[in-house]
Amino acid sequence: MRPMSDTELLSARIDKLEMHAAHQEQMIEDLQKVVADQWSEIERLTRKLAAQGVRLEAVEERTDGPAPVEPPPPHY
Repeated sequence: MRPMSDTELLSARIDKLEMHAAHQEQMIEDLQKVVADQWSEIERLTRKLAAQGVRLEAVEERTDGPAPVEPPPPHY
């Protein structure tokens, strides 16, 4: 097998770099989708938590404030 010429070596290096760049671009797109999905989930959970807070406040108002804190059992 004959040795590769400088042009062939450069071409091979460029091909390898282009493949690497394409792989990184795909990884970035995949990660962006994951981040966007997670952000949507965080927003959904934030809205749900806020709604639960409103419901808890309504229950506390109907029961004359928050539930009293029970003292720990005697074995503590």
